[in-house]
Amino acid sequence: MRIETSIPMNDWSSIADSARHSEKVGYDGLVSFEIANDPFIPLAFAATATEHVQLGTAITVCFPRSPMVMAGTAWDLHVQSKGRFTLGMGTQVKGHNERRFSVPWVPPLPRLREYIGALRAIWRCWEHGDKLDFQGEHYNFTLMTPEFSPPKSNLPPIPISIAAVKPAMLKLSGTICDGVRLHGFATKKYLEEVALPAVNEGLVKSGRDRSQFEVWGGGFIATGPDQEAVDQQLEWCRYRIGFYGSTRSYHGVFNLHGWDDLGMKLHTMSREGKWKEMAAEIPDDVLHAFVAAAPYDGINKAIEERFAGLADSITLDFSQAEPGLQAELLQDLKKIPQEFTGFAKDW
Repeated sequence: MRIETSIPMNDWSSIADSARHSEKVGYDGLVSFEIANDPFIPLAFAATATEHVQLGTAITVCFPRSPMVMAGTAWDLHVQSKGRFTLGMGTQVKGHNERRFSVPWVPPLPRLREYIGALRAIWRCWEHGDKLDFQGEHYNFTLMTPEFSPPKSNLPPIPISIAAVKPAMLKLSGTICDGVRLHGFATKKYLEEVALPAVNEGLVKSGRDRSQFEVWGGGFIATGPDQEAVDQQLEWCRYRIGFYGSTRSYHGVFNLHGWDDLGMKLHTMSREGKWKEMAAEIPDDVLHAFVAAAPYDGINKAIEERFAGLADSITLDFSQAEPGLQAELLQDLKKIPQEFTGFAKDW
């Protein structure tokens, strides 16, 4: 199994040292998030401080950015890291697009399919000199002059993964993407019965092999040096489950378990602004359906039971452990079998 960790998002001066340390102790990847910070700039600092660790956005919101803008930023990070960048994108939900980003909302799946097609058309233009002639319902790109074309990269293509929760988006990931970033708001039952079957349906449709498609995440992980630290992490997870569970777009996970009433109660609380009270509504059985939890000395077993055969990569933070212990924990986790062997190298 591949293990990724996050980089400091609020303190650029600490990114280089943090990235070098993470690479040294054995993390496979470093990821950034688009929550309260720009997701790309921190990765630029990490790219210049490391040599072989993979870098990626997990995720960046796509629709507020033109595919041309996204293509250029991703290209720079890929080239400057010598081919180590992966572009993880997500659509976000209607309310955030319209009210936070002031972006018109249309059905996201066909628009995202077109967005990905546009990105690849732009990159092929830059890498192989193909005429840029992408015309769709949402995006049209027909102008690219040598003055505005970056030099050929001589690198494999930039892998694209998308965040997906519902079956249609999960199927799209398997059909046209290089990977899927599963939401933390997922149970093992949801992965087994909904998420991975939909992904595999897309892979079959596209005639591609699962070994070149990476599955990230699909649940929360709570760990630490002792049970007290684990319990603190569990309470953070309880809050996140309540927060995400208030969004109706995610209720398919609750519905699969028969927790429909909980989902609607949380949604009502969100409309009433009762964000801080939501965690108390999440009972322990629901909490543990979403979370693999154990102290450091048992986390390998907990993760293997929860994710083995389902996910190829997970995100963890072992920063509370001494470097030697971090390396040991990572080495053990990497022994958990995975299906992914590497991204396709052809354009």
